[in-house]
Amino acid sequence: MGTPMKRSSNSRRRNEKMRLFVTTFIGVVFGFFLGVTFPTISLSKLPLPTNLIPSIDLPDMEKSGLSTQALLNVLNSLKDRVGSLHKNKIPKIWVPSNPRGAERLPPGIVASESDLYTRRLWGLPSEDLIIKPRYLVTFTVGLKQKSNIDAAVKKFSENFTIMLFHYDGRTTEWDDLEWSSRAIHVSTPKQTKWWYAKRFLHPDIVAPYDYIFIWDEDLGLENFNAEEYIKLVMKHGLDISQPGLEPNSGLTWQMTKGRNDTEVHKETEERPGWCADPHLPPCAAFVEIMAPVFSREAWRCVWHMIQNDLVHGWGLDFALRRCVEPAHEKIGVVDAQWIVHQTVPSLGSQGKSENGKAPWEGVRERCRREWTMFQDRMATAEMAYYKAMGMDPPNSTTN
Repeated sequence: MGTPMKRSSNSRRRNEKMRLFVTTFIGVVFGFFLGVTFPTISLSKLPLPTNLIPSIDLPDMEKSGLSTQALLNVLNSLKDRVGSLHKNKIPKIWVPSNPRGAERLPPGIVASESDLYTRRLWGLPSEDLIIKPRYLVTFTVGLKQKSNIDAAVKKFSENFTIMLFHYDGRTTEWDDLEWSSRAIHVSTPKQTKWWYAKRFLHPDIVAPYDYIFIWDEDLGLENFNAEEYIKLVMKHGLDISQPGLEPNSGLTWQMTKGRNDTEVHKETEERPGWCADPHLPPCAAFVEIMAPVFSREAWRCVWHMIQNDLVHGWGLDFALRRCVEPAHEKIGVVDAQWIVHQTVPSLGSQGKSENGKAPWEGVRERCRREWTMFQDRMATAEMAYYKAMGMDPPNSTTN
């Protein structure tokens, strides 16, 4: 009789131990799930014991009512949960030196600049470009000047990306020209080249180009070679330039008049009283807006100075000097590569007849008005700057 009682006692003790173990295990599981609900607790400090399963007598677990498979499911769930939490716990990226808006990106993936190079839809990206043009030339065009633009474009080598801004909305009629399929065509009716430049030639878009030509459509380039022009610009250290103009056609300023005795000139003599300082426009530090050429660095400044609503650009040529220093040395006219200004009033025809005025009259009136508005804005901005800095403006008489 003693033996059965002893056996029963041992069985009770085993069951009590098993219940204690199961209770402890459930408590650990509950505590773990309670802990992971608080983000301030590091999961790395709550490792699961790797020797938990081998220490359990599986037959005894089954006797206690807790199946082996159920425990394994719980353990696997815990392991998956821990792994998932560790995967999702990625440190947040914040790089203040990244471009504005891209602070959350790792610097190695940031592409802060772009380009105008066309790409294939197939093959390896690294093999897309046989040559990367170093210069950009843009013409703002209408179909009536197609033959003139065709002749002009042929003066530029494969080192130039050609970009046409179509102010008359007609683009397909250019398809028969051999070079047209390689050019970039942008079309918005009745807009000027400065409207296009402000919207499509952002400095971060044209950054790959050493020089940017922003030219009108009515230019004769019979005596012009673009590659030779670039050589002279680099030789004489010009950040802003233009070719000399043939003296007998479309000449407004003496500064832009081409000369026969020099490669480049940077100053001139105007009519008496026109130049308060020989180093200031229009006697120096001056080119016109019909055919300017900008270095990459100069264009970054000029682009920011172009106003969104003043689309004709009148007055801009007098302010270009603010973007280079010293302006009277870095702005000049290239005489050895000269062009003809044909003075075709094509953009005037895009105006609208109002109050009995011809379309071109309204366009010209706005040009003059914009010049005054630009001058006023520049003067106001300068005064505000000097005031904020607690300084007297350069021409102040209060000193």
